[in-house]
Amino acid sequence: QEHAYPADELMPLTCRGRVRGQEPSRGDVDDALGKFSLTLIDTLDTLVVLNKTKEFEEAVKKVIKDVNLDNDIVVSVFETNIRVLGGLLGGHSVAIMLKEKGEYMQWYNGELLHMAKELGYKLLPAFNTTSGLPYPRVNLKFGVRHPEARTGTETDTCTACAGTLILEFAALSRFTGTSIFEEYARKALDFIWEKRQRSSNLVGVTINIHTGDWVRKDSGVGAGIDSYYEYLLKAYVLLGDDSFLERFNTHYDAIMRYISQPPLLLDVHIHKPMLNARTWMDSLLAFFPGLQVLKGDIRPAIETHEMLYQVIKKHNFLPEAFTTDFRVHWAQHPLRPEFAESTYFLYKATGDPYYLEVGKTLIENLNKYARVPCGFAAMKDVRTGSHEDRMDSFFLAEMFKYLYLLFADKEDMIFDIEDYIFTTEAHLLPLWLSTTNQTISKKNTTTEYTELDDSNFDWTCPNTQILFPNDPMFAQSIREPLKNVVDKSCPRGISRAEESLGSGPKPPLRARDFMASNPEHLEILKKMGVSLIHLKDGRVQLVQHAVQAASSLDAEDGLRFMQEMIELSSQQQKEQQLPPRAVQIVSHPFFGRVVLTAGPAQFGMDLSKHKAGTRGFVATIKPYNGCSEITNPEAVKEKIALMQRGQCMFAEKARNIQKAGAIGGIVIDDNEGSSSDTAPLFQMAGDGKNTDDITIPMLFLFNKEGNIILDAIREYEAVEVLLSDKAKDRATIFKGKMIPNYIIDSNLEMENMDQKLTENDSHKQNSEEAASGSQDVGAASEEPEEGGESSDVADPGSLSPANTDSASVPISHLDSYVPGTEEAGAPEPACPTGDNQPQEQKTETESNSKVNWDNKVTPMESILADWNEDIEAFEMMEKDEL
Repeated sequence: QEHAYPADELMPLTCRGRVRGQEPSRGDVDDALGKFSLTLIDTLDTLVVLNKTKEFEEAVKKVIKDVNLDNDIVVSVFETNIRVLGGLLGGHSVAIMLKEKGEYMQWYNGELLHMAKELGYKLLPAFNTTSGLPYPRVNLKFGVRHPEARTGTETDTCTACAGTLILEFAALSRFTGTSIFEEYARKALDFIWEKRQRSSNLVGVTINIHTGDWVRKDSGVGAGIDSYYEYLLKAYVLLGDDSFLERFNTHYDAIMRYISQPPLLLDVHIHKPMLNARTWMDSLLAFFPGLQVLKGDIRPAIETHEMLYQVIKKHNFLPEAFTTDFRVHWAQHPLRPEFAESTYFLYKATGDPYYLEVGKTLIENLNKYARVPCGFAAMKDVRTGSHEDRMDSFFLAEMFKYLYLLFADKEDMIFDIEDYIFTTEAHLLPLWLSTTNQTISKKNTTTEYTELDDSNFDWTCPNTQILFPNDPMFAQSIREPLKNVVDKSCPRGISRAEESLGSGPKPPLRARDFMASNPEHLEILKKMGVSLIHLKDGRVQLVQHAVQAASSLDAEDGLRFMQEMIELSSQQQKEQQLPPRAVQIVSHPFFGRVVLTAGPAQFGMDLSKHKAGTRGFVATIKPYNGCSEITNPEAVKEKIALMQRGQCMFAEKARNIQKAGAIGGIVIDDNEGSSSDTAPLFQMAGDGKNTDDITIPMLFLFNKEGNIILDAIREYEAVEVLLSDKAKDRATIFKGKMIPNYIIDSNLEMENMDQKLTENDSHKQNSEEAASGSQDVGAASEEPEEGGESSDVADPGSLSPANTDSASVPISHLDSYVPGTEEAGAPEPACPTGDNQPQEQKTETESNSKVNWDNKVTPMESILADWNEDIEAFEMMEKDEL
């Protein structure tokens, strides 16, 4: 008010207002400015949240009196919608609330709503496309494609730009009774949904507004897509339309399957979702933990939030982009509020005072590093602490609001914040809009939704359960393994000149000696410019960037190391390989019909040499991770123990359950939604020590398969399984036992079907192996709490260098590789997922079984198309790096 009004933004270093056209252009950033007192409108409802009701009343009068929306200026449809239209609607929402209370705003007669409707009509020309997706920009006075509009020639828009309209436009329709706004926003959302990549259920970053073709085919939860996902879930909350929830759940399943690599969220390609699109993350993804809280998925929210907090503690602020090893990629920080937003939601969900400490850190850093005499200045470089003469409107609209709410008690608020939903700009829209002026058909009858096997959907809003066990240490137990993740990944580089002052240069690390569990080896890799990328399926990929090496000599060592690793992976692929194992549920009512594909272990009983396998009832151990002494040995004795992957080595779990008296063990993947259908199977590696002391069989199940057993326990309590090298027919299973009559009646028919299924699966797997040469089973080691271990890659066939100074190679079972040893604890070669027996006849399966190979013959055109997609993917990665 003092230094900038009526300009759109404050320039805090020069203490004046930013008026578009009077300052040097900043490109697309200036599209948010429309000479409509942007910051004042964007901050209206913040004043009420801060209990500044008198100031709010004066601000509303200024907006009504001074703001002109009929300016000959080209603005961003997206920014104008979330900041200006959202600001006017949020201001109207709290104005009518204050008027109802009877003390303030008694003169108010919907003036802000009238302005919002005027602005809504000015944005509608942008939707004049065949697809219904809006143009990215519009002239407030002349619309689009008018001779004087100076816009309307664009062909592309971002997914978030077109998909972040429904809350404001629907609210405008509900407030005014004019349905056209909600209709246009729904049409845009429907089009994006229909254009999603059907096999991955992901959307790209930018889309052609006329054809619907994806222009940028990388997908993530950060810039360009972020608020599209946010608005699907929030549209369900605000409008009560189940179709929005179904769409969100479908996308969320894909995000957690491909993009989420806890604690990281890495972009992938929509057609090749197992292929990472880049090795860095942008700061806008910091909103995602808050959205996960709204969904009710707390654990990954805590993990990602903690990782981001560690980055902030390293650099004081969250850089605009940072790499997978937490180095600065883009050093700017325009005082973005997304991390504060997630902090607020996590505190609301957990009540954990830790998040108050996080908020305190944010406030202290703002006051210490960003505060200047006329306001708060954006950081030009978080590494140097230099400022930029910029204070975006969202800083006051969101950052102040979320930080105040984080610390405010209920009695500090003059209204109930739970009666409102936050837009992406943190504007307040009342929940009662869901029952007001419903002029739109709720259900999209043209779209079919895929049934998803995701038990996590049970937690989706409305959620009547507690978000997690009422244990104040629960969140801390999730954060603990991540508390040093950034420091461990960002060691201070030591040059060779510094080394020479000590014991002299160390010899280059050889690929055959490398162990991912050795911190010294990891530090050497960093010096050589080699990074480790943890893939969604539990594997690890090595990538070398010569420019990140400590010196040219280190870069040469890194290149030599990568070449050796390629050769080593190639050799290991050719060695003898182990087939997968089977977990067969033999108790009532399954009686051997359910067979789950399991990964073997490099230690313990070799089921291929014990044809009878190991049979027993299953029992869940305590603690569930199996990383310490079992506290319920009486429940585990003479049974097959179930445990969760993570927090210690596989071999350690095996020793603990064997000591408790278990006759076998099944490790269930902790990666929600993982399945042997979509991820390559691997064998569990030892801990680098002699594992001859482990004598019980150990098998690994992905999350989806493991949940089948867990669900059976919940329903039938006593569940008996058979661990074997391959599925047994029921005559073998029930030999010497009483067979139920209905099993006898259909025994022959079911055995024939089982034989067909088994042969068909074997044929499919062998055919796929012969066709691709890359469906290998690698060895993976559990990660200890301190993050020292990593999983290993088993896909040498997918190697392709990105550019001349950057190389990438998947590494195979290297955690415990010891040259020249053949001991029991040494890793076995990579393993294919299939038997090596020829298929002699074609078989047909039931509709819910896997299709046979004859139905999966791939034409040459499809193969060439896949190659072209791979080339595009690597070109995109190269472009991003440059």
